Amino acid sequence: MTETQPGNAPGRLRQMQIYVTGAGGKRPTVPVAPHLLEQAAIRKMTPEAAAYIVGGAGSETTIRVNRAAFERHRIVPRVLRDVSRRDLSVTLFGRRHPAPVLLDPVGVLEMVHPEADLAVARAAAAENIAYVFSNQASVSMEQCAAAMGDAPRWFQLYWSSDDDFVRSVVARAEKCSCEAIAVTLDTTLLGWRPRDLDAAYLPFLRGLGLAQYLSDPVFKSKIPRSPPETGVKPRGFDLISTALSLRRKGKQFDLSMQQMRAAVAHFTATYSRPDLNWADLKRLRTMTKLPILLKGIRHADDARLAYQHGVDGIIVSNHGGRQVDGEVATLDALPGIVSAASGLPVLLDSGVRSGSDVAKALALGATAVLIGRPYVYGLALAGETGVREVIRNIVAEFDLTLALAGLAKASELDASILAG
Repeated sequence: MTETQPGNAPGRLRQMQIYVTGAGGKRPTVPVAPHLLEQAAIRKMTPEAAAYIVGGAGSETTIRVNRAAFERHRIVPRVLRDVSRRDLSVTLFGRRHPAPVLLDPVGVLEMVHPEADLAVARAAAAENIAYVFSNQASVSMEQCAAAMGDAPRWFQLYWSSDDDFVRSVVARAEKCSCEAIAVTLDTTLLGWRPRDLDAAYLPFLRGLGLAQYLSDPVFKSKIPRSPPETGVKPRGFDLISTALSLRRKGKQFDLSMQQMRAAVAHFTATYSRPDLNWADLKRLRTMTKLPILLKGIRHADDARLAYQHGVDGIIVSNHGGRQVDGEVATLDALPGIVSAASGLPVLLDSGVRSGSDVAKALALGATAVLIGRPYVYGLALAGETGVREVIRNIVAEFDLTLALAGLAKASELDASILAG
């Protein structure tokens, strides 16, 4: 999509898809309104899945301030401008994207739908939207890449304490034609998440969300013969369901129950790296020629350091409010980070729920945005079809918001369209 024609602009096209088929009694597969989409998905998910996907850190104030920031900023439309043809596209690392929207990496999607990441990959490819493969995926990156054809994909890296594994997954990402590596920096430790803690449920201990590890030859070669002694013993009837989950995963990756228990223990011992620092970026650069983005920047000084250390882009993110309770909203942090980034592409996630949100983020300096929870809700409700509808709805609303604000190009969005 370089320029939309009056009859095939995504906003009008999506409206017609809904209204014309609605004349025959058909309704959208998933709710269009963001709050109804979330409510419907919560009803469909198990309590554990809903807690993991919907919940946040502490009292969840960061989730609320993310949304409050978008709601606080107001668009001031201009009129009597020719917006009959519109260009929604943005260019990132040599790739022209038809809209400034990518799909965030979200882990453990098998909790909400059996096809998990594979359904998301197919949906993203069908809509020509870039998908960032999760480090904590339920389906290996190779399977997802095979389903996407030439559609754009990136890879999210959680920097393990085992550099051999990091080197291996980065090489796999290159072979899968990923076009960038997004290093997540805000999860070197797991945040304090009361919903998960109250449920005493961590999916990784059941072997979920570990497909990138269990499909990796380096990780598998380092699985110990038996789980190390931790001094903490699991108790209760859920041991049966945990064992069954581990057995199912073991069969999928040709590992015995004993090996699965040891693999989970090895993962928990190595997945995070609290000592990660700026000097490590030079080492990552020796592992890949792909563009490197830092995901989780929230302070302007860190944006300056990112530029000084030669990274290729920044993702302003607070992990959807899942890591630190009471931190700054990403939209509020965005302008200062853009100013400090010295021209690096700056993307944003956390709190994005609509096409109007996309427009506001671009107006405040974002090159593009990533959406997370909304497409997961679509996945929970209707698999690949649900993800596709969520993508279409957000892009359609962005297209209409752009036009109704009096602009014909996404690149024209700036702070002048916002009140104050």
